[in-house]
Amino acid sequence: MEFLCYHQDRPGSLPLRGRLLEEHWSYMDGYAKEMIARGPTFAADDDTPTGSVHIVDLPDPAAARAFAFDEPGYQAGVYRDVLLRRWRNTLGRTMWDFPGGRVDGNGYLVLGLGEGEPADLAPPAGREELIAYGPLLSDDGAAWLGTAALVRAPDPEAARAVLTGDRYACVEVHDWRFGGRPS
Repeated sequence: MEFLCYHQDRPGSLPLRGRLLEEHWSYMDGYAKEMIARGPTFAADDDTPTGSVHIVDLPDPAAARAFAFDEPGYQAGVYRDVLLRRWRNTLGRTMWDFPGGRVDGNGYLVLGLGEGEPADLAPPAGREELIAYGPLLSDDGAAWLGTAALVRAPDPEAARAVLTGDRYACVEVHDWRFGGRPS
């Protein structure tokens, strides 16, 4: 089962986040085989971290909750909120398989929080810029709760356009970068 976890930083937590960076990476190293995508989100200044996205393949919702809430930054109070949802990998690949590479272009996390009839279940045309894409689902996988994508795009508006905006209660776009330990 695949899950999307988005830890959103609380205001003023940047110094604590920095002190825990090695612990965070070490924790995530333990999930290297399960990792589909990962990386930090940033404020408009493109320098200040605002959160951390991880898409992982885990056995069940209990394992996903343990992954999200045992993370050192969460345990220490770095994060304000945690979005944890079952997710379906409609592209069938990891971010490391993305043919566009790690460094070219702007990356974005696009979260469409749904209500009503499911939308955007299949990747849109132009999928060569999609790094990861899939529906957000209830724990049992039966209910559609939205859609999440990691996308390379020229700007936030172009990133937002991967979703049918009027089909969601809310669409968020966050600056995002490929994550993991620096080489």
